[in-house]
Amino acid sequence: MTAGQALAAAAAQLREAGVPDAARDARRLLAHAAQIEASRVTLIAPEDLAPEVAENFSALIRLRAERIPVSHLVGEREFYGRPYFVSRNVLDPRPETEMLIEAALAEPFSSVLDLGTGSGCILVTLLAEREGAVGLGVDTSEAACLEAAANAVRHEVARRADFVASDWFSGVEGQFDLIVSNPPYIAIGEMADLSPEVRRHEPWGALTDGADGLSAYRAIAAGAGAHLERHGRLIVEIGPTQAEAVREIFTEFGFSFLQVLPDLDARDRVVVAKRG
Repeated sequence: MTAGQALAAAAAQLREAGVPDAARDARRLLAHAAQIEASRVTLIAPEDLAPEVAENFSALIRLRAERIPVSHLVGEREFYGRPYFVSRNVLDPRPETEMLIEAALAEPFSSVLDLGTGSGCILVTLLAEREGAVGLGVDTSEAACLEAAANAVRHEVARRADFVASDWFSGVEGQFDLIVSNPPYIAIGEMADLSPEVRRHEPWGALTDGADGLSAYRAIAAGAGAHLERHGRLIVEIGPTQAEAVREIFTEFGFSFLQVLPDLDARDRVVVAKRG
């Protein structure tokens, strides 16, 4: 079987399993099995697949048909132009979170606290983009902290980044001029509506607070004041219907509400607040 024939059969198998963007996923998995860049898949289409490549590709397609995310099968996901190690221990980096990066980079900062760091994609990206800045990433998961540390090494910011297992601010010392977070904001009643890839294979603690989806913002607002320098910024990702609720929570704890930034689909996605 040629690579092109295998690719067509794999895409059909994924479509039958209800996988969105089946052709795209099949191409990426074939590239991974053949250990080539995805852009070269078309070039090898007329060629026969080596037996070991065909076997690996078939196994990957079977797993993808079971709705295991592509990122978990290939071990990484791109975010803000850089590849990040990911696994089922951390939330997959998502394009909409890049709006948080843009908001953070809009003003100077020298020290960053990333709450619920997960893969470390937010903190590592900010440090990679802002030479000389230092940062701390915290997460309740030891496994997530290890994965974030690996990503810091991968992108050569490990000397400026530290990672600590902490329940929000419990393990945090000192002050920062920027606090960022993509917290669990999905209400428990909304979890059933998520795709199988997310619902079955990503950590629930990174997705939902098990309640109304606002618990994390209450914890962040309550603790941020002690760790945010005067005039420092607090930037969080939100669900598309949460802007007003988050505004009220932050205002209650003395933060000035600056702006809500939309994502590429024009949905409310990022809240920027300031202390003092």
